[in-house]
Amino acid sequence: MADASLPARTEESSVRLGGYRQELKRTLGPFQVFAISFAFISVAVGIFATYDDVLRNAGPVGIWLWIIAAVGQLLVALVVAQFAARIALSGSSYQWASRLANPKVGWGFGWLTFCYLAIAVVAVDNALASQAFMPLAGMQPDEDTARLITLIVLLIQAVLAIASTRLVSMINTSAVGLELTLVVAVTVALVVAVVITGNGSAANLTSRGVTENASGYFTVGGGLMLAMLMGLGTLVGFDAAANLAEEAKDPYRSVPRAIVGSVAAAGVLGLVFVIALTVAIDDVPRISASESPVAAIMRDQLGPVMERTLLVAITFAFFGAGMVVMAACSRLVFAMSRDGRFPAHRLMRRVDPRTRTPVPATILIFLLGVVLMVALPGDALLELITASTILPALIYASTIVLYLTVRGRLDRRKGAFDLGRFELPVAIAALVWSAVALFVLVTPEDAMVPVLIVAGLLLAGGLFFLALLVFDRQALETEPGDTSIFEH
Repeated sequence: MADASLPARTEESSVRLGGYRQELKRTLGPFQVFAISFAFISVAVGIFATYDDVLRNAGPVGIWLWIIAAVGQLLVALVVAQFAARIALSGSSYQWASRLANPKVGWGFGWLTFCYLAIAVVAVDNALASQAFMPLAGMQPDEDTARLITLIVLLIQAVLAIASTRLVSMINTSAVGLELTLVVAVTVALVVAVVITGNGSAANLTSRGVTENASGYFTVGGGLMLAMLMGLGTLVGFDAAANLAEEAKDPYRSVPRAIVGSVAAAGVLGLVFVIALTVAIDDVPRISASESPVAAIMRDQLGPVMERTLLVAITFAFFGAGMVVMAACSRLVFAMSRDGRFPAHRLMRRVDPRTRTPVPATILIFLLGVVLMVALPGDALLELITASTILPALIYASTIVLYLTVRGRLDRRKGAFDLGRFELPVAIAALVWSAVALFVLVTPEDAMVPVLIVAGLLLAGGLFFLALLVFDRQALETEPGDTSIFEH
């Protein structure tokens, strides 16, 4: 039976017990917390951006690997939720590792997550510009125009994120609601259209399409394995809710439920959506050659009006996802800075007393986006974005290893999310899956440059870590609050 007093105690003490003052404002209810994680995943956006790769590398049959990715990521989400149910502080895995291992290990988690989120903001907003907004506006593909639009979107998101967490939540919740409604409506409409017109075929579900005679299809790093990237690239970021835990009501229950629920909902919804899309293909080679297969299928089956409706919804979903990533990254910077473990930490830890948002940290994320957009040439930017897909798999694998190491001494809160006797088998299965996911991500031939970029990011972080050890060692040896409160 849940402890009825848990929400009250949570809101009063979760931050104080961590050794901090409650500076951020608690405004996020259960659905709003769920919407944060679901918006980061953004199943429609992920499929829209990667479905063409599945058709070209594995053929339509490659969609079935979505199931494997969804089950594997759900296992990871269950482990992450176990941590979120015990330590409800901004910074998620950074806080968990700092308090349950040591601050030095925690810093490593924090740096990896910061790199991932800072790149992800740019990746999402650049995709918004080039893949959704420009086609919607009838604009021809142009990299310079896409970059300018990306900068404008980044600025708008930063202003909104600074103005109010509640405002961010309202926009994000609306985007999630629209995305859910549209994906369900489109799925039903496609099935009905195929039944009525006969254009499309259930045989597509087992077809290799344009890869029928491709060599190396079943080899390591081959076409079939590459189809796994749709699920691995989409079903990530579900821990975003944990980065905003200090702004959630009843975080010990709402945040874990959002983490697990968002992956489960996205997994089921995404599977139904890709099945409907695949059955609705009436010309596999032509659709596989299209720059935007999802939009092409919609146009063929439902007409140009529905195609434009989809692009409007996708644009809005991209915007909501980008804003959530920016907010999550700024909270991580804030969390690391108040512990003195981030560059310019005295500035980055400041919270505006009126808006109750970390203004300098948010501006930093915006400025980093500007630098990446202005300084990096097209190929380098693409490689950096590709490298960012490796980072979440690395973070999740490390989180699971941490959990298996410390789980025996974790505190258990009555009424909070808990796997009970299933926690060990789930954690072991999640670790096996994470090893598989990393293998899939790093083995393709074109993964060498992204792997080197990740190594470079780790090296850059290592240099700052050494500087901390030399000039501010105490920041890496002391932890705010009483860490024993998280242990039994």
